[in-house]
Amino acid sequence: MSAVHPGLARWHAYMESEGDPAQLSALIADDCVFHSPVVHTPQAGKPVVMAYLLAAAKVLGNDSFHYVRELVDGDEMMLEFVTELDGISINGIDIIRFNSEGKIIDFKVMVRPLKAINKVWEMMGAQLAAAKG
Repeated sequence: MSAVHPGLARWHAYMESEGDPAQLSALIADDCVFHSPVVHTPQAGKPVVMAYLLAAAKVLGNDSFHYVRELVDGDEMMLEFVTELDGISINGIDIIRFNSEGKIIDFKVMVRPLKAINKVWEMMGAQLAAAKG
């Protein structure tokens, strides 16, 4: 059995930290790009990627969140997750690519079904607005 990718191990440690900003910051490359399931344009740069991922940790990272499958190919990972928000079952995928330094360079989230994506959009919008103050 092969060893766990060090970046993936650090991502799981971050997820278990309940959204520790310092751990996330150490994982994100300065030129990282985030692809939201609800925002059309890619979001580029560490500060904006941090904002999205910290908001996602607050919205999705409840007691029901867990990864159910992982596919790893070199520095690219596809992590399928399930969680529940307000009684809505959510199924999603995180597609993560690491650079040669083990930092996240690209992060894409896909969510289904439509009822779930609408709930995530509503709650993420509120979380991002609150973070901006």
